[in-house]
Amino acid sequence: MRIVTWNINSIRLRLPLLRALDEALRPDVLCLQETKCPDELIPHDGLRELGWGHVAVRGMKGYNGVAILSRVPFAVRDQDPDWCEKGDCRHLGVTLDAPGGPLELHDFYVPAGGDVPDPAANPKFAHKLRFLREVTAWGASRAGAPRRVLVGDLNIAPGEHDVWSHRQLLDVVSHTPGEVAAMAGWMAQGAWVDAVRHFVPEEQKLYSWWSYRAKDWAAADRGRRLDHVWVSPDLRGALRRQHTLKEARGWTQASDHVPVLVELDA
Repeated sequence: MRIVTWNINSIRLRLPLLRALDEALRPDVLCLQETKCPDELIPHDGLRELGWGHVAVRGMKGYNGVAILSRVPFAVRDQDPDWCEKGDCRHLGVTLDAPGGPLELHDFYVPAGGDVPDPAANPKFAHKLRFLREVTAWGASRAGAPRRVLVGDLNIAPGEHDVWSHRQLLDVVSHTPGEVAAMAGWMAQGAWVDAVRHFVPEEQKLYSWWSYRAKDWAAADRGRRLDHVWVSPDLRGALRRQHTLKEARGWTQASDHVPVLVELDA
């Protein structure tokens, strides 16, 4: 099973790019973030034309929003929490009817946190830290559940080589020590395995996001790895490969994030 996560940065604007993604990666399941679209305006006809027979969405006008597109039947998990009691469409869970049995899949869009890494001075950063505390507690309660996959734009680049300059970004939101520690706690409490770093050594640079602010993103290559795929320990042996589609950053009307694929025997 090929599972892809992608912060699409507007599903309506970038609907044509889904065909290019499909040709490049042939995913069985595609998890999107920042769909920026209320549920009633999701382009279902276009998604069906691309072969996505099973679609679940949780969106709102203008920002946030998550969606799961699948060629595998699934049931939506309605029992998962409303994080920080905001109803801001940052999480969608489903149970896939996978060949090896039910597979629990969670699609997350963690708050970015604004520009100032001080929760007292920046409500957006405070929201991010609270969100991380809540998902960590929830993850701990689910740690024993089998066959789990968590994907999404988690808005944290945790490792020294998940950013273009560890030293220069230590006080930049997404790579601050507090955020990195919070992500480590989330992973540990939920018993998660980093499925991408399972294949890519920690000392190798790896990014999934490049800012729109760079005049030439490829030449500057000042990226961060904000997009992640985690699996429960029982699926570690089922992992087959990962692919971070860097060339997608150069597509016409590209998102600032690129798709990340993990393939596993599921």
